[in-house]
Amino acid sequence: MRIAVLGVGLIGGSIALAARQRVPDATVVGWDPAPDALARARERGALDEAAPSLAEALAGAGACFLCAPVGQLADLAAAALAAAPRDCVVSDVGSAKAPLARASRDERFIGGHPLAGAETAGVEHARGDLFDGAVWYLTPTPHSSGILYERLHRLIVTFGARPVAIDADRHDRLVAAVSHLPHVLANVLAVNAACAAEREREPVPPLAPSLRDATRVAGANSDIWTDIYLANRDAIADEVERVRAALGEVVAALRRGDPGWVRDWNERARAARRTLVERDLADGPLHELAFVVPNRPGVVAQVALGLGRAGVNIADLALAPAADMRSGAITVWVAGDEQADRAREVIEGLGFAVAER
Repeated sequence: MRIAVLGVGLIGGSIALAARQRVPDATVVGWDPAPDALARARERGALDEAAPSLAEALAGAGACFLCAPVGQLADLAAAALAAAPRDCVVSDVGSAKAPLARASRDERFIGGHPLAGAETAGVEHARGDLFDGAVWYLTPTPHSSGILYERLHRLIVTFGARPVAIDADRHDRLVAAVSHLPHVLANVLAVNAACAAEREREPVPPLAPSLRDATRVAGANSDIWTDIYLANRDAIADEVERVRAALGEVVAALRRGDPGWVRDWNERARAARRTLVERDLADGPLHELAFVVPNRPGVVAQVALGLGRAGVNIADLALAPAADMRSGAITVWVAGDEQADRAREVIEGLGFAVAER
């Protein structure tokens, strides 16, 4: 397979390295508007070829990844879809999906967002194992090609990630809470700590472990994060409002000196964090679920999004169309007894009989 990577920074470079190291017989072609980035990517061994133009990078490609700041993705997606072959799946890595609504009407485009990265930027920090174990959100629509969704899903599994299908709007609301809001709070905490020392006319004290951990992502790359904050501004603002209301409750409890409320609040936070950590570690035996679906547009996306809404992670997926092309078999592999039971309920709820092996 010829894989085009448009933008070879940290994420694009890591996709390229993962593809070269793990996808058999892949040819990885890179393009970047910055020639020096392409040169560094070649030096890192991330690319088989460095294309002089976007169109040349996409010539003959079977998959394309758009790896640019969120503010540039809509234009880059339009250019890529204009140049990509009809059987090429085009995806992106942006953490806000709403700006790509126009591209999502093309059956070749399936939005994506790997939950992986680092505070560092640039291809010199790229790693082929960056996505190992990471959730990689996919946002198929009823327009998405089932065959191309399967191809993209398999590639992402090969990269070491866990693809999870989710509706684009739900994705933006979710990442506002779990990814974008923590960056906002880290910025606020860092500035607040520096201002506290100034108010007290004292030198800035050594960084306490709690503040160091809570501000690890403060001031992340402004070229990237300015676009993210603005692209998902409504969802982020909603989360900030919720936090402001929660902090108001903390202020009130502290003002009245209410030890019962404070203790309960702290215990609820402990339980919530334990739930988040345990959910991340969940695993179990692999179940194979097979079912037949009619050959109609959007049926693969319907199944994938239904499973994603139920919290089911698809470990692998395969499509097998019938000879007359009027129907096809979908096989999904799901880890864990509980997830398998949930998956079976979702699939049968959509009207498809499930056979399990």
